[in-house]
Amino acid sequence: MTREEAARLIDISAVRACHTESDVRECVSVAKEYGFINVHSLPTYTALVAELLASAPDIYVGAPVGFPGGGHRTETKLREAELLARDGVQEMDIVMNVGRFKDGDYHYVLDELNRVIAHVPDSITKKVIIEINVLTDDEMLRAAELVIDSGADFLKTGTGWVPGGANVERIGKLKAVTGNDVKIKAAGGIRSRYEFDALLEMNVERFGINTESAMEIVQSFEVGM
Repeated sequence: MTREEAARLIDISAVRACHTESDVRECVSVAKEYGFINVHSLPTYTALVAELLASAPDIYVGAPVGFPGGGHRTETKLREAELLARDGVQEMDIVMNVGRFKDGDYHYVLDELNRVIAHVPDSITKKVIIEINVLTDDEMLRAAELVIDSGADFLKTGTGWVPGGANVERIGKLKAVTGNDVKIKAAGGIRSRYEFDALLEMNVERFGINTESAMEIVQSFEVGM
């Protein structure tokens, strides 16, 4: 794999509460320099990211719905998704209602995901965040079933806001169950080339990595010719 190919598997982001417009602009600048596939920002900056990436159509505009906790009312998530679509989002991360899920209210969780996914154009890639660092293995696999049933394009393992490591072994269990039914975006705690390679061996299709670690990982690959 070349440096350029590795970058096309990685989303970078500026989605912390402290991130400013300057941070978002820097994130976009880095994405353009390295060729990362996606830049995520909080919804208040989505229109700005779309504007900044207008000259780089191979880098997608990302933003979240119900971030970071997932406990928003469904109507709030629907409106947020609608506004993000208006602002130019191309890849949407939808945070599953983890609390309702842990209550065992699977009908509520799936209905909400179905409604949000149906509310935006098919051209927008939908990723559902299940936050595996607060789930048991059994819960994680049950959540994966709901994501598959929702018709989402990706299952994303975490927001990056909940403490925890790269979860390489647990993502392996997840991938063994999901197979080709839904793509996996591994996110949260991925800091090294070793972890990146291990997840790549499992056929993980996308990675969410903090910008500094993403640059270091990509720089460890040879430049393509």
